Amino acid sequence: MARGHPLQPLLHGDPLNATDVDLAALAGKIGHTFGRAELAAEALTHRGALDRRSDLKAAFPHGNERLEFLGDRVLSLAVADLLLRRFPQEHEGELARRHAALVRAETLVEIATTIGLGADIRLGDSERGQGEVVRPTILADALEALLGAVFLDAGLAASAACVERLWGDRLTSQAAAPRDPKTALQEWAQARRLPLPAYREVGREGPPHAPLFVVDVAIKGHEPTQARGGSKREAERLAAIALLERLSQ
Repeated sequence: MARGHPLQPLLHGDPLNATDVDLAALAGKIGHTFGRAELAAEALTHRGALDRRSDLKAAFPHGNERLEFLGDRVLSLAVADLLLRRFPQEHEGELARRHAALVRAETLVEIATTIGLGADIRLGDSERGQGEVVRPTILADALEALLGAVFLDAGLAASAACVERLWGDRLTSQAAAPRDPKTALQEWAQARRLPLPAYREVGREGPPHAPLFVVDVAIKGHEPTQARGGSKREAERLAAIALLERLSQ
């Protein structure tokens, strides 16, 4: 991308000499070879690493947050386009459920873990979980940041090709569009003439900048079930899944 391009302000400072990014290995993981190594470097730089490296801080004062913001939108559009083409007979509601399942944080974490992305992310000392495990939210954000970086490096077609490669069989693995677990739990309760499920935030764990929300869900006559997530909404969804699994036993 030449200087003066309207998307250039997404980058900060001068391009980083990103010699510590193994572009060949990264290309093998995501299916794209970067023409601009500094874009890959930015996508793999968590904000927590900036205090440890002045070169990163000068080049990317926001870490990979801006690319993650862009990549989230790129992923959403790419998945929507793929679903429209793969399921030409489905209605909007069915497509929406498929889309939600494919872009949710857990799917991103699964894909990032499968390709070993955690080893490539630059982190601060406090950003790793127990041992050397990279926190799930950081994995998900880095994968989205990479999609944003691919978009800036080569355009929407290239980033959509990465999505199609990385999401692979997930795009068509389910014969029917998946149901939202909170909706499924609500329908389970209504079918038995029970009050609607009640969700309650019972605590938060972890550092203030990366909290884990602890939520429980209860249905009258059944023990509450608890789950943790990177957002309250995600914790509620995971709690609904856990309770549905228990009720089906």
